[in-house]
Amino acid sequence: MARDKDSRETMNESDEPRYVISVAARMLSMEAHNLRYYEKIGVIEPYRSRGNIRLYSEKDIARLRRVKSLVEDMGVNLAGVEVILRLMQRINELQHELEQLKKQIAQAKGG
Repeated sequence: MARDKDSRETMNESDEPRYVISVAARMLSMEAHNLRYYEKIGVIEPYRSRGNIRLYSEKDIARLRRVKSLVEDMGVNLAGVEVILRLMQRINELQHELEQLKKQIAQAKGG
């Protein structure tokens, strides 16, 4: 999920890195060290500024809210969280692929 200049040019507003770690932690009601740990184990990969400052997007915040909910509300361990997040991403990819196929079929039928 590494981000570079080219990917930033095609980002939508929810992908725009905007919150430093202290603000993100406050928004999520968690400690900054939790966010650093989640990054270390690969649950999240915030954008890094030229000065190596972590910047979180709205999409990152939403992902972290899901992680927090899975851990705190549902009692899922971090290994389980990682599996769930991967499955959710795959489902989204398959849904997108299905929509593309539906469009191709509709075009082939002439309508």
